[in-house]
Amino acid sequence: MEGVYLDYNATTPLASEVVQAISESLTQSWGNPSSSHIAGVSAKNTITTARTHVANMIGANPPDIIFTSGGTEGNNWILHIAKQQFQKQLSLKDQQTGDNNVCLNRPHFITSNIEHDSIKLVLDHYKAEGLADVTEVPVRHSTGAVHVDDVLAAIRPTTVLITIMLANNETGVIQPISAVSQKVKSLKRQKGETEKIFIHTDAAQAIGKIPVNVKELGVDYLTIVGHKFYGPRIGAIYVKNPSETTPLYPMFFGGGQERNFRPGTENTPMIAGLGKAAELVYKNLQHYQSHMLDVRDYLEQRLKEIFGEHVIFNGKTNKSDRLPNTCNVSFVGPDMMKGHEILSSLTSIQASVGAACHAQDRPSHILLATGATEFAAFRALRISVGRETTKDDIDFAVKELQSLLIQK
Repeated sequence: MEGVYLDYNATTPLASEVVQAISESLTQSWGNPSSSHIAGVSAKNTITTARTHVANMIGANPPDIIFTSGGTEGNNWILHIAKQQFQKQLSLKDQQTGDNNVCLNRPHFITSNIEHDSIKLVLDHYKAEGLADVTEVPVRHSTGAVHVDDVLAAIRPTTVLITIMLANNETGVIQPISAVSQKVKSLKRQKGETEKIFIHTDAAQAIGKIPVNVKELGVDYLTIVGHKFYGPRIGAIYVKNPSETTPLYPMFFGGGQERNFRPGTENTPMIAGLGKAAELVYKNLQHYQSHMLDVRDYLEQRLKEIFGEHVIFNGKTNKSDRLPNTCNVSFVGPDMMKGHEILSSLTSIQASVGAACHAQDRPSHILLATGATEFAAFRALRISVGRETTKDDIDFAVKELQSLLIQK
């Protein structure tokens, strides 16, 4: 492939070991995992091994892992579970409360204003249809992250779920999930309030770049997306002790696979690939993290040397903690092109203007939420490096940007 690929937050290539695991599964574990004969048992063993690798990667127990088609399904499912849990609790309560306020009959969700659309649009739908109340806690401009006190202040008697991503896909800013969990779990719920506030984090962008441990985070639910860490385009959700400690209800029904939680004949080859990708992260994360940080910091150093005051690093502050691979940069000099114009003019650089699923004709709402001006947001590029990215790649990319943006 010609040029330099710098869009690893959008998707990653399959690691060679993952390709091998998928290929071997296609030829050796092709049986139906629900069958009791040799071919079926082989497929079932492949899935069991993969589940263990995924669990090890995030410090979980294997039964806490349920495979999904990807992150969007996982996020939708967890929001649906929370709404269903609230409705179940409501049906068990004494309806003679003497309070006719219909708002008390709706679940309340707390989220941030920088979430992925697979969270944001679901909650927007719930709110528009009168199915739930939603509070979007804004990130603070000084950090690009939510503040724990702001999250706590948003809690209501009907709050059932707090869902905040672990790391933002555009700025790379890491959110204080562990601190939120600790504070929320120390709260004592009063009579008439939801029995428990559950915590969910979408860890799509964090896994494979920084340590992710569900016990340290203190979450009840976590979303895993394979193609963000050199795995296939499937995913999984973590549910802490499903149906015992943490509610889990199926979104659909069928043959009973995944302990009846997620029925449908398992996609064994892709699950094998996801397991191998997780194993690689578990064994090599420190090396991956160190390499990406070194290359990303070199990128920002070179951009600053070439463009000086005409570059702004969105999300980078003295108080922010970022993913080691993510650089969101705005070129704000006189007559600078917009981000999508830069990319269309430089086909030798494969980067993005933000989330891959967002339109290019409007500034990123995430950058605006973090305090960027509309002028800067329109002129932003998200450059995300990967395991294979070298400093030579960075030199090439910076030279191409220099040739395009700095007038001779």
